[in-house]
Amino acid sequence: MRMLKKSIPHLFLMAYLLIILYPFLFVLFSSVKTDNQAIASNPFGLPSSIIFDNYVNAWVNAKISTFFFNSLYIGVLSACLSIFFAAMLAFAVTRMRYNRISAILFQLILLGMLIPNNSLLLPIYGMMRNLNVLDTHMALILPYVSNAIPFSVIILAAFMRSIPGEIEEAAVMDGLSSLGLFFKVMLPLTVPAIVTVFIINFLGNWNEFLLANYFLSSEELRTLPVGMVGFRDAYNTNYAQMSAGIVFSVLPVMIIYAVLQEKIIEGVTAGSVKG
Repeated sequence: MRMLKKSIPHLFLMAYLLIILYPFLFVLFSSVKTDNQAIASNPFGLPSSIIFDNYVNAWVNAKISTFFFNSLYIGVLSACLSIFFAAMLAFAVTRMRYNRISAILFQLILLGMLIPNNSLLLPIYGMMRNLNVLDTHMALILPYVSNAIPFSVIILAAFMRSIPGEIEEAAVMDGLSSLGLFFKVMLPLTVPAIVTVFIINFLGNWNEFLLANYFLSSEELRTLPVGMVGFRDAYNTNYAQMSAGIVFSVLPVMIIYAVLQEKIIEGVTAGSVKG
């Protein structure tokens, strides 16, 4: 009876895992099959001969490579910029000597998380038009950075509060200025939280569709989620090649989560555990 009680949660987890993997396995197996007939005859089985022509055609002919590297460039740059600004804000909030000002500043930063991003579409569009950056990657980088700052500040500030004040005092006694304290002491100690914030921000930028769909009109500038819509329309009768395009879109995200999931959990919980 005790063994049965212990196995029930694992059975539920296994069932949940199968439900989650069900569509991805279908897409993965379909991407290495020859045509729609092979998919229909054996939808969840491996083909008799595995081919990778679908991946080559999707990467080269369907311009998936262009969309992929656009998303990679925008995602990495936006995540790095948001971390840089959020780290400075978190440092100011946690180390400023004016407690009331720090509290007010922190609350104002958190207000950014209370406003749904979709409701800001028209104001952001007008701002990007006034800045004359529509149909450029900067039209995505600017809102991506600003949208990520509130969440990033929460995580980084929680981690910085857990750093002992004696370290800061010793650095000041050694003659470090505020900038030196930030770059030489606080940033290196905050690396676990920075890695977590980078991963979460990058994945959010990688999957974002709404702003990229409205702000970019040139095909060579499109990100992967927007490019996949055109790819679907062009290859909606070729399920094997369409599945290969979907794998290109999903696989990097799954690899990041599989490899770095412990870092994500460590960074999110580190501040609360140490504090």
